[in-house]
Amino acid sequence: MLTQANNDMLCRVGPGTPMGNLMRQYWVPACLSSELKPDGEPMRLLLLGEQLIAFRDTQGRVGIMEHRCPHRCASLFFGRNEEGGLRCVYHGWKFDVEGNCTDMPNVPPSQDFKERIKAKAYRVVERAGFVWTYMGSREEAPPLPNIEVLMLPEEESNIRVHQRECNWFQSLEGDIDTSHFGFLHIGSLDVKDVDPKSIHRWGVMDRAPSYKATETEWGTMYAAYREADPDTFYYRFAHFLLPFYTFTPNGSFEDQVACTINVPMDDTHTMTYNVNWKKKTLPLQTLANGDWIPGLQPDMQYLPDTTDWYGRHRLVARRDNDYFIDRQKQKTESYTGIQGIGRQDQAAVECMGEIVDRTLEHLAPSDRMIAITRKRALSAAQELMNENKVPATVDDPDIYRRARGGSFIASANLDWLAAYAQKLETAKSPLGLLMRMPEAAE
Repeated sequence: MLTQANNDMLCRVGPGTPMGNLMRQYWVPACLSSELKPDGEPMRLLLLGEQLIAFRDTQGRVGIMEHRCPHRCASLFFGRNEEGGLRCVYHGWKFDVEGNCTDMPNVPPSQDFKERIKAKAYRVVERAGFVWTYMGSREEAPPLPNIEVLMLPEEESNIRVHQRECNWFQSLEGDIDTSHFGFLHIGSLDVKDVDPKSIHRWGVMDRAPSYKATETEWGTMYAAYREADPDTFYYRFAHFLLPFYTFTPNGSFEDQVACTINVPMDDTHTMTYNVNWKKKTLPLQTLANGDWIPGLQPDMQYLPDTTDWYGRHRLVARRDNDYFIDRQKQKTESYTGIQGIGRQDQAAVECMGEIVDRTLEHLAPSDRMIAITRKRALSAAQELMNENKVPATVDDPDIYRRARGGSFIASANLDWLAAYAQKLETAKSPLGLLMRMPEAAE
């Protein structure tokens, strides 16, 4: 349970808030590169509570700037994207991707002062199919995160994106809550229907495992573990990586190159990106006969995009239609009656409300990862606010390479961190990177 004050600190991300200031120390995924075309339509972009405009100029460069023109505050969303810049339609003032005013056509040349006018613009880079922006105040921006799947060429990864109508941390907690998988997603699955050769059968046999969790340099990590074959444990490892990344445990640890990114649009809306290496082993999805586990077949259908602040990547199944829950299937076929893992997760995190009141909770031992992740995120925000201290991952992005999610079998005689370190040394990296030993914080 959190106090109301801590819950507010955890959830609020606008300019000047402790958590918002923490996020602005990092590069933030702003949108997909594919969403912006040269000389195409400017796009409204809501990011960390700021109303911005994104556009790609004639040369292919991306600009992200305050949506209000610095002249008379008309919205640059209505601007003309032409000839290397964005021209405000109100009086014709034009700005390049760095926010420099390049033309002031309604002012006589003798009175022109465009060199003194600059729109508020953020630095931008593109990598791995994303447009990244740095919204902080450093003169020299920090490095991008060295997260494996976010360093791959765009053609080697799959990116799925959808908007969630809830707070960013609410969405993120669903990723690090391993306990829900055996119920929300496979609650109706009988172990006799699982491939007997699959290591994941142990997770179906025992839905109440033991847990280990610890703080780390990159954030937090946990393991859920169960007895498997004699003298072995079946482990599921997952991580929270500052400021808003998660590695989930679904799939084989050996090649689980994937992450989820919960980017706050504002306090009550989140853009969630799921990024996966195309060659990774698939998680538990099918029965022994090859059919889909009832309720797990993907069904992510999208509403048409609109141009408003919340108009992108919205799912058809949503709170106001109860995510199309089928009560008959809930009785006879699927534990939830809601189709697809993505939709099931969406329902679980959104049904709590836009910002869950955590003062009402009663946490259990299975929520250990939830509790320490809240503590870690709050501590990082408070250290920045009180001591001007940034997390180590801001300036040393290689720290992220110590984290890998996924499942494996290990000797019961090994400590959980020793088992993790042993597996990490043999993990497959599509980038040929050296996976490093974990350094857990005390």
